[in-house]
Amino acid sequence: MKKAYRKAACLLLCICLFSFSACLRQGMPRKLSAKAQEEKIQIGVTFDSFIIERWQRDRDVFVAAAQELGAQVNVQNTNGDMKEQIAQIDYFIQKGMDVIVVVMVASDEDRRGLVDAVGRAQKAGIPVVAYDRLILDANVDLYISFDNGQVGRLMGEHMREHLGGEGEILQVCGPLADYNVPQVMAGFDQAVRGEKLKVVKTEYAKSWLAETGFTATAAYLSQYPPPGGIMAGNDSIAGNVIRALSEQRLAGKVCVVGQDADLDACQRIAEGTQCMTVYKPVEKLARRAAEMSVALAKGEPLDVQGRMDDGTYEVPYECLEPEAVTRENMDEVITGKYHEESDIYLNVRKQGR
Repeated sequence: MKKAYRKAACLLLCICLFSFSACLRQGMPRKLSAKAQEEKIQIGVTFDSFIIERWQRDRDVFVAAAQELGAQVNVQNTNGDMKEQIAQIDYFIQKGMDVIVVVMVASDEDRRGLVDAVGRAQKAGIPVVAYDRLILDANVDLYISFDNGQVGRLMGEHMREHLGGEGEILQVCGPLADYNVPQVMAGFDQAVRGEKLKVVKTEYAKSWLAETGFTATAAYLSQYPPPGGIMAGNDSIAGNVIRALSEQRLAGKVCVVGQDADLDACQRIAEGTQCMTVYKPVEKLARRAAEMSVALAKGEPLDVQGRMDDGTYEVPYECLEPEAVTRENMDEVITGKYHEESDIYLNVRKQGR
């Protein structure tokens, strides 16, 4: 009996140990899964520079939105150096980022190295997002930007209306190395085509050097009568255009248009020295980019209807709409939403109040 009892006891003990072991084995995967879920998505972002006011806002909104979605963001600044941007992408690859977001350097340098870097990231299984600026021939996983053709059309439509459909126009555009620039120029041309408006000279600001607005305008005024209007590639360039006009006491007499809705541009519109700017809701762009970057990191399909030809491939294109801003609709579009009233009207007393 004792021997039988010992056998039964041993059998019971073995059963208990086996059951306990099985419970542990069943519990372990759930514990590991929970740990895996705690690991944050890693997003690497390489910016052209932060000289342009809006890029700082893009950065802040993108980082905040990504963090809300449980991701960590590593932001790098190239200071306008293409080779540095390539090195930063390689650094992100080595760090095993889940997604890489690129605000391409607007440089005249050969972009082949950048295209190759994008290819290395994708080969490593890392999706690449082209933010605001399309990387030509790179076949990125997503291009997200504004309708740049519409940006140009809004500029041209305002110029046409302000000048009554006739007059000479000077253009001081951004660099052609930024693919947005030819799109904006095409939209502008479309808006003024068929009118008695004539673009008499076009200059390009290399690497978006804002000072080009001053030098190009001053050089033009030294040789020709003032144009009816000046199309500036962005508001930083527009500010320098107006500085050159001011030296000739022409500020407010020449229609100047720009884009980005920078604070100083909104102040100039309130003062009457700049006619209009194009507001591109960067908060929406940055937040949407963060959401889509996280989706790419998770391997989720993107709900993107648009496509953009990058010169070699048709890439997914998420497009947001811009909006014209003038003195008449400043409060409706900008005040309290993008800039504060006290800042916009810092230098002038608001009309009607």
